[in-house]
Amino acid sequence: MHWLQSLDTSLFYFINRSMSNPLFDRLMPILSGGNGAMRIFVPAAFLAALAAVFFGNARARLCALMIVLVVALGDPLVINTIKHAVARPRPCIALPDAIARIGRTNSGSMPSAHAANWFAATMVVFLFNQKKYRLTVPVLCMALAVSFSRVYNGVHYPSDVLAGAILGAGYAVALVVALQAAWNFIGKRWFPLWHERLPVLLNPPPKRAQVSERSSETEWLRLGYLLIFVSLVGHWIYLASGAIELSQDEAYQWVWSKHLALSYYSKPPGIAFIQFAGTFIFGDTAFGVRFFPPLFAAILSIIALRFFAREVNTRAGFWLLFAVNAVPLLGVGTILMTIDPPLVLCWAWAMFAGWRAIQPSGKTSDWLIVGLAMGLAFLCKYSALYQIVCFGIFMALWPPALIHLRRPGPWLALLILALCTLPVIIWNAQHHWITVTHVAGNAGLESRWHPTLRFFWDFLFSEAALLNPLFYIAAIWAAIGCWKSRRTHPLWLYFFCMSMPVWVGHLLWSFHSRIQPNWLAPAVIPAFCLMAAYWDARWRAGARLVKPVLATGLMLGLAAIAIMYQTDLVRKLTGHFLPGEKDPSRRVRAWKQTADVVENAREKLAADGKPAFIICDHYGITGLFSFYLPEARAAVKSEPLVYSMDSAAPANQFYFWPEFNYPATRQGQNAIFVSQVDPYLLENGWIWKWLDGKPLQYKYIPPSPSLPDEISGEFKSVTDLGDREIKIGDRVFHRFHLWACYDLK
Repeated sequence: MHWLQSLDTSLFYFINRSMSNPLFDRLMPILSGGNGAMRIFVPAAFLAALAAVFFGNARARLCALMIVLVVALGDPLVINTIKHAVARPRPCIALPDAIARIGRTNSGSMPSAHAANWFAATMVVFLFNQKKYRLTVPVLCMALAVSFSRVYNGVHYPSDVLAGAILGAGYAVALVVALQAAWNFIGKRWFPLWHERLPVLLNPPPKRAQVSERSSETEWLRLGYLLIFVSLVGHWIYLASGAIELSQDEAYQWVWSKHLALSYYSKPPGIAFIQFAGTFIFGDTAFGVRFFPPLFAAILSIIALRFFAREVNTRAGFWLLFAVNAVPLLGVGTILMTIDPPLVLCWAWAMFAGWRAIQPSGKTSDWLIVGLAMGLAFLCKYSALYQIVCFGIFMALWPPALIHLRRPGPWLALLILALCTLPVIIWNAQHHWITVTHVAGNAGLESRWHPTLRFFWDFLFSEAALLNPLFYIAAIWAAIGCWKSRRTHPLWLYFFCMSMPVWVGHLLWSFHSRIQPNWLAPAVIPAFCLMAAYWDARWRAGARLVKPVLATGLMLGLAAIAIMYQTDLVRKLTGHFLPGEKDPSRRVRAWKQTADVVENAREKLAADGKPAFIICDHYGITGLFSFYLPEARAAVKSEPLVYSMDSAAPANQFYFWPEFNYPATRQGQNAIFVSQVDPYLLENGWIWKWLDGKPLQYKYIPPSPSLPDEISGEFKSVTDLGDREIKIGDRVFHRFHLWACYDLK
């Protein structure tokens, strides 16, 4: 084996050093994705995929899909697994005289992911175009050039590239063969009409058998169920992998689940009971906290698909599900256990049940379901009450629905909703209506009206980004088009009334106060239902842009969600990690490390012989430390180890729990006080320097926070312990300032 290693190193030196020349010095970093090359490669790959979808035949579309699948599955599952198992140092690190032309990284060297991905794509192109070798040659040349560049730039040995090429080509063949076998097995049983039309994936027949739309309704329904199942299982696997940690709100509300009550300071009790159920089944784990969001999304998808199959058509229902899965705002709600996933589910449930109830043949039992769904929605979030206004607007705009006001159904629904509000009313009556004051403050009701465009533009652009720009425009277009034909399409008008009042109401309020992006969450599903129904009708009428816009929106949205779920993918696209300050995943990463740093400081303080505890300046940080410190997690019900800073007036839920009143229970003890430092602001134009791999500078470094007077007055003495930086690799994700506080008075 020694002679092979020597040969490998000799070949590396020959390519890396002996072949050095000015042309290669400029070209090879570009081929490896450095020197801003991703500004060209990523848009080019995206345009090539769009061209295959829009202008290609069935073979081209299947080929593009296979390339995406083989790269998306092979890189993380095969290459990364082997790379971490082998853990071979890169030559730019192991060999001191190696020339590193695109920087150095500590990630493994064997095998090369670049080579694997390019040769996997080359093999797929070859398999789909075995009689047209000229189509494979350009891709093969690029694969060879990129592989050569990895050695020339000093980041891989020749054997790394060779192993990557063999593996990539091998699992590409395996995946294509496996998919064909799966299609033969599943297609004949579940999708017989489509299988008859497309029996072979590699070489589709030039003239395919025509299948009537009516006869394929069952196939679309089954495909929808398959999409729902794959999405559900995929999200559960993602959550179980531990790729992300809890957010502040999730951890804070997890503490609520250990103190069940009729209601809480800022929210109804629903979120606490949902988290209680999840952690009761799976224990106090992140998966237990987040078990239900994917399940809620699956239930909602099934309800929507079946509704569309009955009222519109199954094909439109399937593409509605696909579009919803490509919306970043809803993608967040599929993995994070906040109050929005159950609210969105119950709002949509009430909406679909309400359409059946509002028909001339609607039954009282349908209205009872509407009332129950709205009541459960209210127990998750107070904004569920908007739906009463939505139903009222629809009845005003659609006179045939007014007949129900002379029947008991709507009034019984309101009665059920009123009964569901009782826990919140009772709790607030016992606590001086504190929630009313808090919610009014969040909405800006206590401030004077000073119209401004600043919040308005923030609202428009943030919603456009989070709802997928193309779908955002398509939904607004559909709303305008629906209004013009409201008298002939009552279902469109119904979707309009279930979404646009919320949308327009928040839009108008943005002239007064800042609107949080998630406040529109309940209106998104009805708006997208309207979009799907409207554009399906336009497509059937011959509109040609529907398919291209849908395909482009799906590609943009799914790519955005993939990056949102795993921001380290940015490095695959640009060659550089996002700066820690700009990484959106910093809200759900590195919290366990942070808790460990604070716990180490507490243990050092407790080593003096006197008990020590932790105080945080934010309720969310209190929840995170309570969850990620085993000792604190075990004692969160009775004798907390982590507390939120004491206050004279209610500021969060901890105020109402006697066990979290540390001045009364921890007298004479020491504490670590923790305050979060704001992120450092990067210089203007940082994104271009980042893409070019240049060092970034800070525009502004916020000063370390000062010790609150409340804390200094509660202890006999305080020692400043300074800042702590919490890093992943060399990126700073969180900054905290610590104080050692002695002898609680």
